[in-house]
Amino acid sequence: MNTKKVVITGAPGTGKTSLINRLEDKGFYCFHEIIRDMTSKARNNIKSDVVGSNPLVFVKDARQFNKDLLYARTQHFKKSLDLDIAISFFDRGIPDVLAYMDFFGQDYNEDFIAACENNRYDEIYIVPPWKEIYVSDNERLESFDEAEEIHEVLMGTYTRFGYKPITVPKNTVEERISFVLSTLNPI
Repeated sequence: MNTKKVVITGAPGTGKTSLINRLEDKGFYCFHEIIRDMTSKARNNIKSDVVGSNPLVFVKDARQFNKDLLYARTQHFKKSLDLDIAISFFDRGIPDVLAYMDFFGQDYNEDFIAACENNRYDEIYIVPPWKEIYVSDNERLESFDEAEEIHEVLMGTYTRFGYKPITVPKNTVEERISFVLSTLNPI
């Protein structure tokens, strides 16, 4: 079976993880976001008062952090190829790594680009910034203004790799899920 690979992406605090969790509650196979755990671990491993929106200020080797993130997202993608199900959902995709690196002004080599080009998703849904639901926390370090900027970078990155991201309307979780499921293109 050819599993349809669907990314739910968006800036921090847009509700994408709530969508993924609810899709999973409905019986869909979902790959969860991994950067929150990585950021939390990195933050706990240093003694610093540094506060900022870039999680890389908490790591010793920013390039390795991004390589690890790229590897983990690529492993999610590869695992989806072995699933015998109709649809799998991803809380962020491989191009998100490059989008965030672009946002924070970090360079990357051809391996990062090749990972995006060689591991193609079927659909990309982007959840837009929504001030009324935005909350920052210990792992979500960005301000709402930064979230809006990240949204634009994400749109640009996915477009650069040939995707046409579909914007999920600001609505209840259930209505957002109905929108996603009703607009999925057949394989």
